[in-house]
Amino acid sequence: MKFKFEKIINGKNKKRGGKKKQPSFMMQLATSVIIFMVIGAVLDAAFGDKTDNKITLSELTTLVSENKVEQILVKGELLDITLLSVDGAESVKKESKKEVGTALSQTLVNYGVTPEALSLLDIEINEPSGLGYWLGIILPFLLPLLMLLFIIWFFMKQMKGGNKQAMSFGNSKARLINPKDKKKRVTFKNVAGNANAKQELGEMVEFLKNPKKFIDMGAKIPKGVLMTGLPGTGKTLMARAVAGEAKVPFFYLSGSDFVEMFVGVGASRVRDLFKMAKKMSPSIIFIDEIDAVGRSRGVGIGGGNDEREQTLNQILVEMDGFEESEKVIVMAATNRDDVLDSALLRPGRFDRQVRIELPDRKDRRAILDIYAQKKPLAKNTDLQVIAERTAGFSGADLESIMNEATIIATMAGKKKISQDHLINAFEKVLMGPKNKSHLAGEHEKRVTAYHEAGHAIVASVLPDADPVHKVTIIPRGRAGGFTMKLPLDERRLPTRAVYYDDIAMGLGGYAAEMKIFNDITTGPSNDLKVATATARDMVTKFGMSDSIGPIVVTGEAAKTLFGGQVSSSQRSDKLLEEIDAEIKSIVENGLKRAEIVIDDHYDAFVDIAETLLKAETLEQAEYNEILKKHGIPLKELKKVI
Repeated sequence: MKFKFEKIINGKNKKRGGKKKQPSFMMQLATSVIIFMVIGAVLDAAFGDKTDNKITLSELTTLVSENKVEQILVKGELLDITLLSVDGAESVKKESKKEVGTALSQTLVNYGVTPEALSLLDIEINEPSGLGYWLGIILPFLLPLLMLLFIIWFFMKQMKGGNKQAMSFGNSKARLINPKDKKKRVTFKNVAGNANAKQELGEMVEFLKNPKKFIDMGAKIPKGVLMTGLPGTGKTLMARAVAGEAKVPFFYLSGSDFVEMFVGVGASRVRDLFKMAKKMSPSIIFIDEIDAVGRSRGVGIGGGNDEREQTLNQILVEMDGFEESEKVIVMAATNRDDVLDSALLRPGRFDRQVRIELPDRKDRRAILDIYAQKKPLAKNTDLQVIAERTAGFSGADLESIMNEATIIATMAGKKKISQDHLINAFEKVLMGPKNKSHLAGEHEKRVTAYHEAGHAIVASVLPDADPVHKVTIIPRGRAGGFTMKLPLDERRLPTRAVYYDDIAMGLGGYAAEMKIFNDITTGPSNDLKVATATARDMVTKFGMSDSIGPIVVTGEAAKTLFGGQVSSSQRSDKLLEEIDAEIKSIVENGLKRAEIVIDDHYDAFVDIAETLLKAETLEQAEYNEILKKHGIPLKELKKVI
């Protein structure tokens, strides 16, 4: 029974997946006219009068009197007349009609045929009977009726199709991944990193595989699992891996699939989804971007009949209605768990929350290995270098790098992906494609070289700044050049000193332009924006300002320990002035530190800039040689394999 229902569900989903386009009214009208014309032509051909061989009774009388008629076949009122052949020619056929209710011989006598001529005439009477006779009588009336019934049926079918679509409007739009489909099946082997999340979700897998073991012990497995994390970290992939490991049906859809303009449709789709999942249990329901329907209620958006609220209420009711025997787990994913309604997160619903983190250096290498499995890599490729350069990248970003490298190699006519292709792909994902259309003049190249040299020298000297990995003045995207930094380790808790040095490093280009050209271009605009935003976060979010103190003044609502919310938007004008003054002080202090570094290491700074003007790009090894020449100590990277 389970296999049979599974086939029905698969067929049902396939039907829902393809939307049949309904013909327009004009197309239906044209089809009906053509059908009318065809049937009319058939009727005319079958029952229409054929005037070519028709003769009147007067003409027949004349032919009989002249002994030119060989035979007359009487079929009711119709007369089939065969004339005598002349000189061996083929006999001619004629048709006529006799008088109704009168014998043919009497009719001919009445028209003046002599008894002698009549005696020489061969008259044969053929009384019509059987199917042919009745069809001849009925078809002239039956065919128009059938044609009318066909047209009515045709239009009713079109209307029925529209009604069927309307009736299926409230059906679930969930897609189903069958556990027997090996092409779509994903397991934990296909998901690198996030060991803690895998361990947490391993309990779900064990329950789906052997639920009786937990039920016999009196344990209640969580009904809902909420996965949170930044975009691209692999929340959907992790959910599919749980279903793949447990070998259970996987229903997946987005939160926006529930919501329509008609109130009640979302709730109907929720009921239909849970009904299908329960019939195929053990199974998993996965709702991606659940914040589309699960946002906090009672915030003045929408009333009691709001479609989104009704959908959310139905999800809550369905999850409360789970029995211990119903082995269904609801998994959901969101990037904004802070906006979810507290009723979703209470025990008995989404009471287990799993954080999907950005991959560290070791996990990034494992992810790159997975995406490189089916790609032809050259012998000189080193994925560890890419893993080290991609700090802060998500799994989706790493997949994009491998795909871009494949495209670059293909466009270059290569059969294998080299290290240069990987590096170009990384820089393209990070900064954008090379801007080949922009031809910078000599002065512009000189400004860019000294600007990037300012960033580089400050980063290399300040103790808490990340070391420089590459410097280039080749424009990419909107940037005229860039300085690539690489962190010494995977920071998860940056300190205040790190932020101070980052601000100073970001303002190194501004200080360099003022030092060399005594003027400012639009080049540092983004650097100033980032530095100001970092300083504002330090003051208003992280409590890293001595004058403002350890308070949060961002204006965002914060959740309390008991699930309520408290607003921090009440700020006095005096406090706002102090915040602005503190932000300005932090940025100005960073600029002064950058100016001091450039003044103290002026020779190294100029050497870096002039070398860039000649080579346009300095890799880490070449850049470090310049630092060694001027006695600046190097910052060594920690190798993690």
